[in-house]
Amino acid sequence: MSKHPIVFLLLYFFASSAQAQQQRDSILTDASLEECIQYALNHQPGIKQSLLDERIVNANVKSRLADWYPQINFDYTLQHYFKTPVTVINGTPVSTAAENFSTAYFSVNQNIFDRDVLLASRTARDVRTTASQLTTNNKINLTLNVSKAFYALLLAQKQIDLVDQDIIRLTRSVSDAYNQYKAGVVDKTDYKRAQILLNNAQADRKQYEEAVNARFATLKLFMGYPQDSSFNLEYDSAKLRNEISLDTLQQVNYTNRIEYQILQTEESLLQSNLKYYKWGFIPSVSAYGNYNLFFANNDFGKLYSREFPTSFVGLAVSFPIFQGFKRGAQIRSAQLSLDRLQYNFQSLRDSILTEYTQAVSVYKAALSFFKVQEENLELAKDVYNITDLQYKSGVKTYLEVIVAESNLRTTQVNYLNALYALLSSKLDAEKALGTLTY
Repeated sequence: MSKHPIVFLLLYFFASSAQAQQQRDSILTDASLEECIQYALNHQPGIKQSLLDERIVNANVKSRLADWYPQINFDYTLQHYFKTPVTVINGTPVSTAAENFSTAYFSVNQNIFDRDVLLASRTARDVRTTASQLTTNNKINLTLNVSKAFYALLLAQKQIDLVDQDIIRLTRSVSDAYNQYKAGVVDKTDYKRAQILLNNAQADRKQYEEAVNARFATLKLFMGYPQDSSFNLEYDSAKLRNEISLDTLQQVNYTNRIEYQILQTEESLLQSNLKYYKWGFIPSVSAYGNYNLFFANNDFGKLYSREFPTSFVGLAVSFPIFQGFKRGAQIRSAQLSLDRLQYNFQSLRDSILTEYTQAVSVYKAALSFFKVQEENLELAKDVYNITDLQYKSGVKTYLEVIVAESNLRTTQVNYLNALYALLSSKLDAEKALGTLTY
């Protein structure tokens, strides 16, 4: 008895440790884009459902393929007659059965040729492939959504960083303008203008904070991450800048697209379906065997004292001779379905080519705009620094400082928006090419 509490304590310890480890594994502290994508692939409910769908399909396939194995059955009966059946022989009623009887049937059936089972065998791989391709398609879309949400959140956080820099700079400007006003160098207009800009910057920061909360919630939703938990984004600015390049001279390879691969698998399934209906002109063949035990006795206690066994084997051939032209109609329908699918291929190829052309055009425009904004950012920084220095030297007015400050702020925001648009358009182009990896 003394050992039981120790056992329970050990079980509780290991269970608690396992639960704590699972909680640690499901919570992030710092995460890069790659880690966010990997987390989403492991925790997103939609992906988990897709993986379960694969297992369901696999189980269903095995269930259909089980018909190839021998089908062994056993049946048992026990029966008592209150009044036994009789027949009349030469005018005399004669009982034809014992009051008690019991039977035990053992039967074995083996399919030799059956088109339903043969179809299941021929399509097993394609059915499993379809389920796997649907999961792949979901993973690609999830990667795209997580990546865009990550970049959108990063953009909002960088906007907060920019406005924080503005607040520091404007706080200093307010102090300088106030000191100059007190010294009688300038009037109070400069001081009030600086205070207005500072107030606006602080209001903007509040808006950006709300934007961060909303975009963080979106990212966590795509990741399947707990909404009541948080983590920090990890990124390398230099690496992020280097990841904007894309070879726009690549040619579209339709087979790289998962949607095209799904259609190819569907085509294979329709071809198997056509063969299935053609097999309707071939007889179904199966072998069978039975071993039957029969027991009968008027005395129930001696029912199983004597047995009367029978056994046999056989070969069954089934061939429907005429079905009202049903098989021919089914073959034509299956062929027409296969022909119809070819238009899906044509439509998908046109759609992919259009999608890629649009994505590349958007990417090229975004890249051109980004380069302009990158150059403008350096120019705006120089203009502001020079204007601010000249204002402090008494050469420029504070209004000119405000204009330079406004231009710098606008250029900084434009640069961030251009970088986000460029990264987003690159993702769309990679998806169109079928090269987006997860």
